[in-house]
Amino acid sequence: MVNNMNYTFGFVGCGNMGGALAAAAAKALPPQEVAVSDLFPEKPEALRKAYGISVTDISGIASHSRFLFLAVKPQGFETAFEQLRPLLKSRKDRFVLVSMAAGVSIAAVEKLADCDCPVIRIMPNTPASVGEGMILYAYNRKGTDVDLDAFRKGMSESGRLDVLPEEQIDAASALSGCGPAFVYLFAEALADGAVECGLPRDKAVLYAAQTIYGSAKLLLESGKHPGELKDAVCSPGGTTIVGVHALEDRAFRSAAMNAVTAAYEKTLKLKK
Repeated sequence: MVNNMNYTFGFVGCGNMGGALAAAAAKALPPQEVAVSDLFPEKPEALRKAYGISVTDISGIASHSRFLFLAVKPQGFETAFEQLRPLLKSRKDRFVLVSMAAGVSIAAVEKLADCDCPVIRIMPNTPASVGEGMILYAYNRKGTDVDLDAFRKGMSESGRLDVLPEEQIDAASALSGCGPAFVYLFAEALADGAVECGLPRDKAVLYAAQTIYGSAKLLLESGKHPGELKDAVCSPGGTTIVGVHALEDRAFRSAAMNAVTAAYEKTLKLKK
């Protein structure tokens, strides 16, 4: 266990999301400058073996990281800060807190930390593990251009980063943070339909995944409205428009909208 050096990025917690971001950071930075700690030692050890990331304890992360990532669930925040707070208050150097807890505001992080430091609030998603994530972020006024440039550099291998006002981050994360689950559900349903039509399961999953991936890439790179791209596939009297009708007959778009708004409403409840 390493705990006698300074780190650029340090992660308290390296579960699915924290581990994915740590792995991405190890591709953008010298891996030894990325450190992780977790209650379950097998998770940090797996990251060390795979990427050369440093492994330390929560004290090493809190005391020696320029960017301290709090990959802790909202319900565990207060407990984590009971241990972190005295370590942070004793520091004389500059550091940045990076929170990724759903529904936890920058103001709440500042209050829990009880120290005058920059705070960046991020909402990433799991495709960051393959370098195709959507990382939303907001920050308090204590963050400088130097801080933000270093943060973006370290996160550059995780996917797309986009800054937005904090009051919009909950709505945005209901889409990008929860959205992968909705997309996987859609992919599974597409594959199931193809299996019902006689296609082997492995082929059906491959075709569904590539179709979603390619369609998303075309949407991003063409700059066209999704409705325009949909219309381009729907030939008059063809098979696609019949399929679109079948989806609309079962309120497909309404169901997708309801999924996002339900996730958003749940996020608001976490704040109470």
